[in-house]
Amino acid sequence: MGLLGKIKGFFKKEPETFENVYDWEEETLKRDNIDMHDKKQREHYVKACLEQMSEAARELDALGGEYNLVTSYLTDMEEIEAQNEEVKEQLRTYAKKILDIGNSKERLDKKRHIMKMEDYVRMERIEQYMPDGYNKLKEAEDYQVLVKKDMGRLEGEKHAYYFRRNELINSQKNMKGITAICVGSMLFLVVMLAVIGSAWHLDVSIGYAIAVLVAASALAFVFVKFHEAQRELVKVEKGINKLVLLQNTVKIRYVNNTNLLEYLYVKYDVDSSNELKKLWDKYLEENIQREQEKQMQQDMDFNQAALVKILRGCNLADPNIWLHQAEALIDNKEMVEIRHGLIIRRQKLRKQMEYNAKVAQEAQDEVKDIVDKYPEYAEKILDLVSDYEKALA
Repeated sequence: MGLLGKIKGFFKKEPETFENVYDWEEETLKRDNIDMHDKKQREHYVKACLEQMSEAARELDALGGEYNLVTSYLTDMEEIEAQNEEVKEQLRTYAKKILDIGNSKERLDKKRHIMKMEDYVRMERIEQYMPDGYNKLKEAEDYQVLVKKDMGRLEGEKHAYYFRRNELINSQKNMKGITAICVGSMLFLVVMLAVIGSAWHLDVSIGYAIAVLVAASALAFVFVKFHEAQRELVKVEKGINKLVLLQNTVKIRYVNNTNLLEYLYVKYDVDSSNELKKLWDKYLEENIQREQEKQMQQDMDFNQAALVKILRGCNLADPNIWLHQAEALIDNKEMVEIRHGLIIRRQKLRKQMEYNAKVAQEAQDEVKDIVDKYPEYAEKILDLVSDYEKALA
């Protein structure tokens, strides 16, 4: 499936009903300063649109798997709640045994004071994502710093270009003023010399020559400076347009990375990668010391195996996850809290997916609009799209 097809396929999915509020603003692709009849400018602009679509498509692919995983957890909860009372009672029995053994372990843990039980349970829940989860979070934080620097640098360059453009425009205005002054002065001198020559019968031809020579020199200087400013102004306009396109790409990356960071912070329930690293190190140390509880662990394993066996009979996608949240099988309040957390995770994922789909759709619409408005270049533009899709294949 081509790049356009992948994006189009996402929009055919049934939308979910929940709040979707974007609290950021981005500069969309614009062709205000693009000359579509200029081949280089046109190709550069279309490629920028395709790159925007491609990056959004990659994000959608990456987010889709995680979204399906979270959805499967919510489906599993519905399956458990749909079981008959006999199965639920068995689940509660084994879950209670697991919790009782866990409480016994907790009493032993207090003697060591390595980490709090809630922190241990929290890390146990996300153990499957570690240490890759930490590496991903640390990488996202480092990347956030780099993207912010790039955004600041690009903004500074853009302001510098705007400042230079204003200087060039003012310079051209000044050249026009000097031209008017030169012409006016020459006319004044010519009239004055004519009056002097007529009144005193003097030969003022040398004066005419000097006046014309000075005026011609001044006008030549103004003409050269004016056109130098004009040529530089064209370069500055192109530079501004290039920076705006680059800023759009950087801002999209910034938004995606910000969303990723927010999601990972919620997923791992931490405020930074350093906090996650400290918790993970303590968790590893805790596991080493828990070897002394081997006999107790055997009892835990037996009850967990029995619980998983029952859960497998409930047609769950991931029965093992309930070993780390057995309290929810007993306490409905805990079940509600876990469901709420999963819904928040799915909303954040959906928000990212909708944002990337919106970005991709805008870029796709922009390409289609260019094809519609400039049919004479339609074939070349579609060739660019085809070449881009082949390069991504």
